[in-house]
This record gives sequence, C-alpha cells and structure tokens, in this order.
Amino acid sequence: QVQLVESGGGLVQAGGSLRLSCAASGSAFSINVMAWYRQAPGKQRELVAKITRGGTTNYADSVKGRFTISRDNAKKTVYLQMNSLEPEDTAVYYCYADYLALTTGWGTNWGQGTQVTVSS
Repeated sequence: QVQLVESGGGLVQAGGSLRLSCAASGSAFSINVMAWYRQAPGKQRELVAKITRGGTTNYADSVKGRFTISRDNAKKTVYLQMNSLEPEDTAVYYCYADYLALTTGWGTNWGQGTQVTVSS
C-alpha cells in the first residue's frame, strides 16, 4: 500500500502564508490524482484542490486565486501553497492520492492530516 505523509501545517495570522507538502512512499507504484482536502470542526470534509499526473488542476471556489497546488512526479510529492490565508481556512488538511500499484492494482489512500490554524 502507498503511504502519504503530510507536513507544513501550523498557526499563522490572517493574510499570511503556509506551504503544505505530502510525500508518497511505497514500492512499485505510479500516482494518478493527488489532492488536498480539508475538514473544519463540525463540517464535512471538502475538496480544496486536485492535480492530475499531467498537471491539470482544479480548485474549490473559496480558494481560487489564493492557493496553488503543484506536484513533483519524480519525488512523488504534492504541495499546496496557501497565500492570503483567512480564519475560514482553519481546518485539518488531508492529502489524498489514487495510484496504481504493481502488486495490488488501483488503490486510494489518505494522509494522517495536518492542522492549519489562521488567527484573526
């Protein structure tokens, strides 16, 4: 199975920036879509941004123009650059990937989550 490990969360003031990273590890696999989701207290998990292997991106309307998703296929890592952060962006951010593994075929997995807190 492919493991995902996130890093880069923390506490920041409104208007500030953070960069999240998520590295995938395992053996003999290729990743199709990588994405970032977030879940605020009392709310459902929602898609923030996703990126295909070829680099096509999609964003939630609430983050367009402020967040940028990117990936390094050689490093099997996805990034989320978050600028102009707002208190409403406070949530646990989860990395997601769907992949093709040599031994087990198609699969999906989530990271453990990283807390992002934006103070007003």
